[in-house]
Amino acid sequence: MTAPRVLIMGPPGAGKGTQSRTIAEAYDIEHVTTGDALRSNKQMDISDLDMEYDTPGEYMDAGELVPDEVVNAIVEKALADADGFILDGYPRNPEQADELDGMTDLDVVLSLEVGRDELIARLTGRRVDPETGENYHVEFNMPEDSEVRERLVQREDDRREAVENRLDVFEANTEPVIERYREHDGFVEIDGEQAPADVWQTIQDELDERLG
Repeated sequence: MTAPRVLIMGPPGAGKGTQSRTIAEAYDIEHVTTGDALRSNKQMDISDLDMEYDTPGEYMDAGELVPDEVVNAIVEKALADADGFILDGYPRNPEQADELDGMTDLDVVLSLEVGRDELIARLTGRRVDPETGENYHVEFNMPEDSEVRERLVQREDDRREAVENRLDVFEANTEPVIERYREHDGFVEIDGEQAPADVWQTIQDELDERLG
């Protein structure tokens, strides 16, 4: 089997990160995310783009959104350097999808489908340990240690209003991209409301069937 080129899509809280890491390990391919790619290329010279700053890091340090042109360039470099990949978090809009078409040919496009009510429950129930960075959930995964439980906090972007806004942005910007990929020969819709192990088994079965 040649190293697969896989795109995974889905709304916030669908489990893309968890499944991407498992896919990367199982198929020995790169896990490419926009966040990681940006952090590892903070000093990349983008002066040729003639923008406000000359490196992605300057946008990040200023707390500004990194422009699409910069994100596109970084993702293209990451994919070119990878011998097979699972791409997570890109493309987020139709314009980025157009760019991706020119970067690579995808073997499989996975779409994790989870209902809005379930996503809200997952995201608003998340808690983080400020000392360790470990993530928990008030319903599914609370620590046994009472001291750890007492110091858990909810991130600002996991509060109800922020979650609703994140899902609205996803539906407006990224849902059209998923609809576009439904025409792709390797498109697979995955029931993301299953238990994580069952989601992974479904993904593995679908990848093995399509990749041979």
